[in-house]
Amino acid sequence: MSFLFNGGSPSISNSQQIKNRLLQGFNTLKQLKHVHAKLLRLGLDQDNYLLNFFLRYAFDFNNTCYARLVFHQAKQPNIYLWNTMIRGLVSHDCFDDAIGLYGSMRGHGFLPNSFTFPFVLKACARILDFELGLKLHALVVKVGFDDDVFVKTSLLGLYAKCGYLENAHKVFDDIPEKNIVSWTTIISGYIDVGQCEEAISLFRRSIEMGFKPDGYHLVRVLSASTQSGDLSSAEWIDGYIRENGLTKNIFVATSLVDMYAKCGKMEKAHSVFDQMPEKDIVSWKAIDLFFQMMKENIKPDCYAMVGMFSACARLGALELGNWASSLMDKSEILSIPVLCTALIDMYAKCGSMAQAWDAFKGMNDKDLVAWNAAISGLAMNGHVKASFGLFGQMQKSGFHFNGNTFIGLLCGCTHAGLVDEGRRYFNSMNSVCNLTPSIEHYGCMVDLLARAGHLDEAHQLIKNMPMKANAVVWGGLLGGCRLHRDTQLAEHVLKQLIELEPWSSGNYVLLSNIYSASQKWNHAANIRSRMNKQGILKIRGCSWVEVAGVVHEFLVGDKSHPLSEKIYAKLDELEKELKEVGYIPTTDVMLFDIEEEEKEHFLRCHSEKLAIAFVLLSTTSKDRIRVVKNLRVCGDCHEFIKLTSKITEREIIIRDNNRFHHFIDGSCSCKDYW
Repeated sequence: MSFLFNGGSPSISNSQQIKNRLLQGFNTLKQLKHVHAKLLRLGLDQDNYLLNFFLRYAFDFNNTCYARLVFHQAKQPNIYLWNTMIRGLVSHDCFDDAIGLYGSMRGHGFLPNSFTFPFVLKACARILDFELGLKLHALVVKVGFDDDVFVKTSLLGLYAKCGYLENAHKVFDDIPEKNIVSWTTIISGYIDVGQCEEAISLFRRSIEMGFKPDGYHLVRVLSASTQSGDLSSAEWIDGYIRENGLTKNIFVATSLVDMYAKCGKMEKAHSVFDQMPEKDIVSWKAIDLFFQMMKENIKPDCYAMVGMFSACARLGALELGNWASSLMDKSEILSIPVLCTALIDMYAKCGSMAQAWDAFKGMNDKDLVAWNAAISGLAMNGHVKASFGLFGQMQKSGFHFNGNTFIGLLCGCTHAGLVDEGRRYFNSMNSVCNLTPSIEHYGCMVDLLARAGHLDEAHQLIKNMPMKANAVVWGGLLGGCRLHRDTQLAEHVLKQLIELEPWSSGNYVLLSNIYSASQKWNHAANIRSRMNKQGILKIRGCSWVEVAGVVHEFLVGDKSHPLSEKIYAKLDELEKELKEVGYIPTTDVMLFDIEEEEKEHFLRCHSEKLAIAFVLLSTTSKDRIRVVKNLRVCGDCHEFIKLTSKITEREIIIRDNNRFHHFIDGSCSCKDYW
């Protein structure tokens, strides 16, 4: 590890050398431990200033055990060390340990300061230790921190979380500069205890004071409107959402559908549903309500069936969807366009394009929405040429296309890398069909060009757009930067994305991955550290599979399933067989500077691998395997699944957040382009 320190001038102290090295940052815990060893050899292991750096880095590497070890070796820790330790434990959900450490700090004669209180109060709120929280509030006043906005916001969270809303409101009123956190905390507090009218009133007040709620905030308030049955407030919130262009947020739109449906306004619910960018009912709730209706012998109507099909589409639950469709006469389904279109969408999103095609062919009256659903279904399942052919049939049938028709075609071009065809369809919108491309069409084109490596052309298209680019458009360009490792353009794109979506983890993770792929480990580590400091959490990989009508969920590294031990044993068995036919883990997709063996360990825990192993254990050799994943499939998993389909002779269908992958006999429908 000679790279850690230079001989340098003898005038530079050992302490300064280590400080300089600490300021450079670390890519791995191993590097940090080497510097710690140097600290011990030089007798600087009691320097609280240097130890504080070590604690922060240990928590950045998610290693609370190492942080505890470093801290407990300090003979005279100062207030800064205590605070860093408490903050780190709270940030890693070790709430009881954080409170215990706070007790030790007080036992050593230290008084908490404005950096101590927020984290200890947060720990009290999370484990509902109201008694200690009250004592902390008294101490806050005693030591003079009752005017600190961060301390006050933490006190607000304590009272609201523990259900003492009157006290929470007093604290809230005393906060001089209210931010989005304080508004969300007080509103959520009222919703949690069922005082929905007060929550809605506070929401109105926050809007009047100029605050702009985020998606989470809006979903919570819509939930309050649903609970209270206050239709006038619900319609006012709906108006606000539409005025501010927030209906494209899938979670907000879903909450609107749910709210109107429960208020008995099915026409409005259906109107919102039709305008949703993805028909994404709160899946579990929709299925639960459907089963309740069946239990009470209530025959599901058209809208209940549409909700059920949409929920099954979201979860990839084909068996459940087939069962639901059997509850109605087939001819009745085929005669109702909105219902049959939902069925086509469900089959397509479950990867059963043959069934989707049969439903489309059997429709009595095919409307524009049905044609669009079939074109999009073919495109998303990799049958791009067939979608082009269906578009030709649509032309011959005399239908006038709309924007959604071209979104399906352009998405197909993107999945297949058909740049020339994509340009032709995009240009024909205006010149042939007299349609003005919307931001969604520009987003498709940017994604298509960027994936194919035409980054400059994609960037120029964004500059020439007649409207301001949104996060989806910039995200398409950033994805291309990742594929083609253009870090300079990626940095520019990320600045735009952070301005549009400051709390979206995906943007930071993608840039970190770009740096890592280019072996710029320090840059990548700085991005990850920035995420940790701002409290931005990476979305955890999750996969769903349906076996015997039951949907099973697997998280990355999951060991909570009852068959977990057998699942991991099956994975070990699979890996041995795959390595015999040439499988080599693609560790370059693990974009961290860690040992190869450690990378292989992390790769084998990916959620889709766990899901596939479970299905192999639970089904016969003839059954098709269908997996739905919330994130993009990584390169290693793609190669793993290709070979698994070959040695097991099973057809495997993966639907990630971008497209479908049909694996048969060692090949994938995407032709390794995704």
